[in-house]
Amino acid sequence: MSELARRSIVGVLLIALALVAAVLGGYAFATLVAAAACVMFYEWRRMVHGWSFGWQVAGFVYALLPALALLWIRERFFVDGRDMKLELLLWVFVTTWSVDIGAYFAGRSIGGPKLAPSISPNKTWAGLIGGMIAAALVGGLWVKLTQLPHILILLAAPFAAAAQGGDLFESWLKRRAGVKDSGNWLPGHGGALDRLDGLVVVATLTAAAMMIDLL
Repeated sequence: MSELARRSIVGVLLIALALVAAVLGGYAFATLVAAAACVMFYEWRRMVHGWSFGWQVAGFVYALLPALALLWIRERFFVDGRDMKLELLLWVFVTTWSVDIGAYFAGRSIGGPKLAPSISPNKTWAGLIGGMIAAALVGGLWVKLTQLPHILILLAAPFAAAAQGGDLFESWLKRRAGVKDSGNWLPGHGGALDRLDGLVVVATLTAAAMMIDLL
C-alpha cells in the first residue's frame, strides 16, 4: 500500500471518529478530547526529555489550551438565541482539515520556493497559499450553509496561515529533539502532535474570538 493510500485511510478514520464524537457531544466528546490531550502531552514530554522544566510546563499548556477551547466551543456558542455549538465546532474541524489537505496537494503538485527549509524542507509557499485558499473556500461554504457569523469567512484564511505556523513550530520542536515524528501511533501521520498541530491553533484562536465577542 502506498504512503498516500495509508495516510488517506487513517485520515478518513480519524475524521469519522472526530465527527461522531462531536455530534454525540457530552461525555463522548469530552473523553476523546481528554485522551488526545493526554497523548499530546505524553509525546511532548518524551521529545523534550532532559530539557528545562519550562518546556515541561509549556507542553502542559500546549495540550490543555486547545482541549479547553474545543470543549468550550462545543458547549457555549449561541447566535441570537440559536444553538450553534456543533456548527462552530465543525467549522473549526473543516477549516483545519482543509488547510492540511490543500497544503499537501498544492505543495506536491506545484512545488516551488520552500517556506522554511531549515525547519521543514517539504513545506512550500505554494502549500501555504493552497491551504489558505482551501480553508477560505470550505470554511466559507460551511458558514453559508449553516448561517454562522460571516466574520468567520474572513477569519478562515488567517487562521489557516496560523495553523501552518503551528505546523512549523511542531516541526522545529521535532528537529531540535532529533526525531522525525512525535510518535508512531498513526500510520502515515506519525503521532498525535503531528496530526493535531493545526487544530491546536485554530481551536484556540476560535475560542479567543468568542471570548472577545468577535463572533
